[in-house]
Amino acid sequence: MKVLTIGRMSDTSIDNYRFLARYNRWMNQRLCQASESLSDAERKQERGAFFGSIHHTLTHLVLADRMWLHRFASQQTVFAALSPALLALPEGSDYSSDLHPDWLDLRQTRDALDEVIEQWLAGMAPDFLTSTLRYTNTKGVQRAHPAWQAMTHFFNHQTHHRGQVTTLLMQAGVDIGVTDLIALV
Repeated sequence: MKVLTIGRMSDTSIDNYRFLARYNRWMNQRLCQASESLSDAERKQERGAFFGSIHHTLTHLVLADRMWLHRFASQQTVFAALSPALLALPEGSDYSSDLHPDWLDLRQTRDALDEVIEQWLAGMAPDFLTSTLRYTNTKGVQRAHPAWQAMTHFFNHQTHHRGQVTTLLMQAGVDIGVTDLIALV
């Protein structure tokens, strides 16, 4: 089995994550706008997806982003953009918690997170990517791996669940149009 190793990360590497953050914001805005064409009941309708509804899948993304950002903020590097108030979660929260049952609250929290993610990456030094990220996962397991791997997961996870939301929206009769990353260029 071949193991991927990366030495020093370049400015191009951090620029890639900055690009992914821009795409992330663009797609989240488009998904939220498309979701607003549905009633609250339609957004919350059980649709057989992993997190059930459009609303709950979008809520999961906000919760997961906050959990991951908290992990990044808990490292030895100080990130001014990652404020404890924005990242705080109620005790016992897990990936299925519904912390934003109100649509407007969910939308405003999503917008605030996307702005913070871009600010966080704008101020990030490339050497953070090769630092070792240490944290305890939601099952209580201690983890340690290069930060770039977690960063890649962070953005991949968002893309994965946004793909589910686009499918749920299409099933509800809402087409959000082109979602390809390259369309942002």
